[in-house]
Amino acid sequence: MDTNDNLRRTPLYALHKELGGKMVPFAGYEMPVQYPAGILKEHLHTRAVAGLFDVSHMGQAFLAGDTAQLEKATPADVIGLKDGMQRYGLLLTHDGTIKDDFMFSRLAGEVPLYLVVNAGTKEGDFAYIQSELKGVTLTPRLDRALLALQGPQAVTALERHSPGIGKLTFMQVIRTTVAGAPAIISRTGYTGEDGFEISIEGADAECVARALLGEPEVLPIGLGARDSLRLEAGLCLHGHDIDDTRDPVEANLVWSIGKRRKTEGGFAGSDIVLGKLANGTARKRVGILPDGRAPAREGTEIIKDGVVIGVITSGGFGPSKNGPVAMGYVQSEFAENGTTLELKVRGQSLPARVAPMPFVPHGYKRS
Repeated sequence: MDTNDNLRRTPLYALHKELGGKMVPFAGYEMPVQYPAGILKEHLHTRAVAGLFDVSHMGQAFLAGDTAQLEKATPADVIGLKDGMQRYGLLLTHDGTIKDDFMFSRLAGEVPLYLVVNAGTKEGDFAYIQSELKGVTLTPRLDRALLALQGPQAVTALERHSPGIGKLTFMQVIRTTVAGAPAIISRTGYTGEDGFEISIEGADAECVARALLGEPEVLPIGLGARDSLRLEAGLCLHGHDIDDTRDPVEANLVWSIGKRRKTEGGFAGSDIVLGKLANGTARKRVGILPDGRAPAREGTEIIKDGVVIGVITSGGFGPSKNGPVAMGYVQSEFAENGTTLELKVRGQSLPARVAPMPFVPHGYKRS
């Protein structure tokens, strides 16, 4: 278990303390779970206005050389990614299970791909990529910071410090400046709202964060609201909803497999994954809406006609829904939307139903 003595800190640690952030261990870092406003207000403010997240614990890297080799490790279409675009990918094991999920970008006029992987798995991810791919050079940039500005008014606040950034649409990425600092900015995020992720040098992080927090729309947001926002948006959390025991088909992430890759294969575990794509899989990740007010937490058993048919992998109270929301895995025959279920919560069987995700409509700026 991590102790304060061996936890890492992001370049914004002092600012978090100054802002009253409640610091907790997370993925080997000391991170703010909430600020004095509290998780509920932080969540709702992000949905309605704009919030700033420190996600500098994520793993950033540049992949140079024969970047098409990345297709050996992911079923995403790497070769077809256009300049100035970002894409979601899954890093797969040779068994076709999910080692991690990540984002990769092709910056206009540049050969190296820009990668962002999850915090808790970044060292293992980087080692795996370097061992699996030939003719490439991976350069981790753990010295860089990463901020996420999320919410319907994020573009209004960011435009004041990065003029013209509003021209970007969902999943576009650009090298530019923010508050005078060189930055890589993508129009994406992990809340389901419109927003941006801002990669900057660690030395510039506090200056940029203070500039954005100085805008009337922007509040600092901690990990607690980040989790409830992504859950309402139906987005997976690695280590919970996806891991190396689950594959893209059962995880309901088939959309992340490139059309060409479904035909050609050639990625780690492709025979297994494509076989399940053709023949089906025993279980499926689904959205679940419990009746009433009691949230169903991770590990809650999912029951149908007295038989356990699955388990909740993420669950809690959805502030925007004003009620509990969850996702989990069920036997495929019970994955249809509207299927009635029971959840074993604190020794009681509570009614629930399979429901479509996202639970709150996405607000991405697609055009």
